[in-house]
Amino acid sequence: MSSMAKLSADSWQYREVNTRAPSLSVLADTLNELADAGHPVAAGTADLQYSNGLVGFAQKHPDRFVQFGISEQNMVSAAAGMATTGMIPYVATFASFIGLLTCEQIRMDVAYCAQPVRLIGHHTGISMGFYGTSHHATEDISTMRAIADLTVVSPSDGAQFRQLLRQSATYPQPIYFRIGRGHDPKVYEADEPFEFGKAKIHGIGDDITIIACGMAVHGAKEAVAAMQAKGISAGLIDMHTIKPLDEEAVLEAAQRSRVILTVEEHNILGGLGSAVAEVMAEAATGARLKRHGIMDEYALISPPRRLYAHYKLDAAGIQEVAEGQL
Repeated sequence: MSSMAKLSADSWQYREVNTRAPSLSVLADTLNELADAGHPVAAGTADLQYSNGLVGFAQKHPDRFVQFGISEQNMVSAAAGMATTGMIPYVATFASFIGLLTCEQIRMDVAYCAQPVRLIGHHTGISMGFYGTSHHATEDISTMRAIADLTVVSPSDGAQFRQLLRQSATYPQPIYFRIGRGHDPKVYEADEPFEFGKAKIHGIGDDITIIACGMAVHGAKEAVAAMQAKGISAGLIDMHTIKPLDEEAVLEAAQRSRVILTVEEHNILGGLGSAVAEVMAEAATGARLKRHGIMDEYALISPPRRLYAHYKLDAAGIQEVAEGQL
């Protein structure tokens, strides 16, 4: 394989970005760890080695890194080809590109052919802020979960992403990882255990249980704490694996809670909320469901934090929506 010349994890650009986005190095650091342990991992990106931190892997393992340039569809097809040789490729680009632009290649070359490719969609949801509609990724969960035999994962922070990445080295199916921009607030300790397809349950409330994924978990956790302080029986489920969904966790919450609130940085159509709704409808549960996220519209253009507040995806907004359902 070939790598782009003069890549350096010590570059001023990478160090500057990494200072502001401490989780940016998780992908490269974990892949280095897996490669050093003898796993046949390889990595590639579409001209975004600084945005996703893979420059750190390219520096240490240049023979396992491919810089594809702005050629996302070719990158996915090439990764599928690499997987047929016994390698485990991890390819990364903006979620708006890998989740939409390369959908056909993911379906036909990766999932249909059952190749163990790990697709990393970073800067998900509305985290690209001023980059606007072309770079906002609010449809990728719906497109990816509709592809047969593709596991869909949305980690809530760097610690969770690291643990699931480690497990992915021996996971038999292709995976779509949906991650943020490296600014993820801490939710878990470094040694917290996780399992694909098994939700992390922080408690089930009699009044309301929030089921969240990705960046929404941190805000939901704070919202639940604030509601509990007011005497509201509230719980939280971190549904990091959206497909296969932990149906048992959904049904347990729906049987006990009066209200289920799903929260996601995604269109409410086709995402986590829809997945939960399907399970609840088929089981005819008695709980009421409210889906919270982007309300089937193209997101506005603004700094990410202002967008999170506008769409009530921060702690205060989630609490407001949750209490409004009660």
